[in-house]
Amino acid sequence: MPRIYLDMPLASGQQFNLPEQAARHVQVLRLQPGEPLTLFNGQSGEFEAEVVEMGKRHVTVAVGQHQADERESPLQLTLVQALSAAERMDYTVQKATELGVNCIQVVQSAYCSYKLAQDRVEKRLLHWQGVAESAAEQCGRTRVPQILPPVRLDSWLAQAPAADLKLLLSPTGARQWHELPPQAGSVQVLIGPEGGFSGDEDNMAIAAGYTPLILGPRLFRTETVAPVIAALLQARYGDFQ
Repeated sequence: MPRIYLDMPLASGQQFNLPEQAARHVQVLRLQPGEPLTLFNGQSGEFEAEVVEMGKRHVTVAVGQHQADERESPLQLTLVQALSAAERMDYTVQKATELGVNCIQVVQSAYCSYKLAQDRVEKRLLHWQGVAESAAEQCGRTRVPQILPPVRLDSWLAQAPAADLKLLLSPTGARQWHELPPQAGSVQVLIGPEGGFSGDEDNMAIAAGYTPLILGPRLFRTETVAPVIAALLQARYGDFQ
């Protein structure tokens, strides 16, 4: 059954025209009046709904019963991801959403090969949010990860919120996977760009409480690290158990 994310209040008994992008999605699926779909807004659970009218430029839906289903992990997982090239960043956002990441903080670091001009930040944020929303629709999540505007790595480290566990992914990490603590309710994971973090950045992260972690003998691309570590953390602390 198609699932549609809407950034708006939802309640049983409503009838309204879908926003343009959502309407286009339904039209592409060729849904007909009377056919069901699911609506959710990231607040709580999801709603049964059905198509009432399919017009050339509009799609009218009726909102039915609320379902209190939640498919969110008990682990509060924040991904602190160094900015990467467009398609790589999209992949990271998509897979992080599928794997239950709650928040994605984009950071600029010394070796980022992709630079984001200030006048393009808002456009990229909207794009990444769209990627996350589409991934949440597909994978059955009832909440969409928060994607925070890019900041400099040192700025993030200076004000990073508390977490039970803070990890710095590093090919020379001092700690291995099996050495992590047996329990954690909140985890922050710091992932570098294609060229990794500089020595000074590694030292800043360690001083800020991040533990260097090595995943194994092979080097991963930056867009591969996020889904790998998210899956491992969900298996250890989240809902993959």
